[in-house]
Amino acid sequence: MKIALVSPYDFAYPGGVVDHITYLGQELQEMGHAVKILSPVSNAGALGMDNLIAVGRPFPVPSGGSVARISLSVWRERTVKAVLKEEGFDIIHLHEPLAPVLPLTVLHCSSTANVGTFHAYNNRTLKYRLGQPFLDPFFQKLDSRIAVSPPAMSYVSRFFPGEYRIVPNGIDVDFYSEPVQPFDAFHDGKLNILFLSRLEKRKGLKYLLMAFSRLKWEYPFLRLLVVGPGNPGKECYRILAERNLQDVVFLGGVSREAKRRYLRTAHIFCAPATGKESFGMILGEAMASGRPIVASNIDGYASVMADGAEGFLVPPRDDEGLAGALERLIVDPQLRQEMGQRGMETVQRYRWDRVAAQVVACYDEAMASCVA
Repeated sequence: MKIALVSPYDFAYPGGVVDHITYLGQELQEMGHAVKILSPVSNAGALGMDNLIAVGRPFPVPSGGSVARISLSVWRERTVKAVLKEEGFDIIHLHEPLAPVLPLTVLHCSSTANVGTFHAYNNRTLKYRLGQPFLDPFFQKLDSRIAVSPPAMSYVSRFFPGEYRIVPNGIDVDFYSEPVQPFDAFHDGKLNILFLSRLEKRKGLKYLLMAFSRLKWEYPFLRLLVVGPGNPGKECYRILAERNLQDVVFLGGVSREAKRRYLRTAHIFCAPATGKESFGMILGEAMASGRPIVASNIDGYASVMADGAEGFLVPPRDDEGLAGALERLIVDPQLRQEMGQRGMETVQRYRWDRVAAQVVACYDEAMASCVA
């Protein structure tokens, strides 16, 4: 098959949807399919991807507690039509198909089988509520619909009911499960708790800092590694200063290779996000690395791991509960090992070869529907 993967987000900027499209495309190519990626791109030359077609320049737009880098140009229809005519795709697979502006433009111009994957989850429904009359004709052009998790399906189906397949995000299990050398600077006898995410308010770092401050006095051998791009924010700086927290190390954004080394350097992985997570890809990467997890009990995370199995789930914004769950793992090395091993078994269901096979089944369904 000749497949188009369409992203609404800047392909030069890392993120869950961009990563998903990248690795799905690689897996589809390994299966023998021809794949092109259509996306807004701020710096196409830096990516070195010969199958990337840049369509539009992205602009940062606040969205759901984060920043979405999307193209806002409505003058790309001629470009999109030319690309679709030249490439002659068998399948067009749109990620966040109702997001502005590129996916909507592609859907409008498409005359072939269309598949849409819905990634987002948000308790607020204003966007879909206001946009439903305008967006419904685009939604009806989808021949097959995928949601990455039950929460993602619940979110979109409130305003766009229909048949959805649940196909989870994939995890590069082999990459993260491969033994790699921990960072020597942090391999010194201290117990490392790892936070790995963009430093956005909804990722909940301040609650982990408060939990860490509860534990540090009794367990002075603890260290908190904070990995991810962004600014911690005033609240985090205030907690650090008021509680005179020691052994909190901010490491900034890192490469994929460094990320897996930090996962190997950690003894416990912690994801204290407050909500708006549809899946929890980073939890899968931590599981593949054999690390026990303490995470917020939010829908997206609870669809990936089970409380008491691969780690512990605690109420969001509960620093006392977070500290209690972390303490259970701090004092029990055997429990850390058992939960880490269980995670390595659980994550096998998210291997990219399994996920890609499910996606291809949706392609077959869409093409059959289109012919009918």
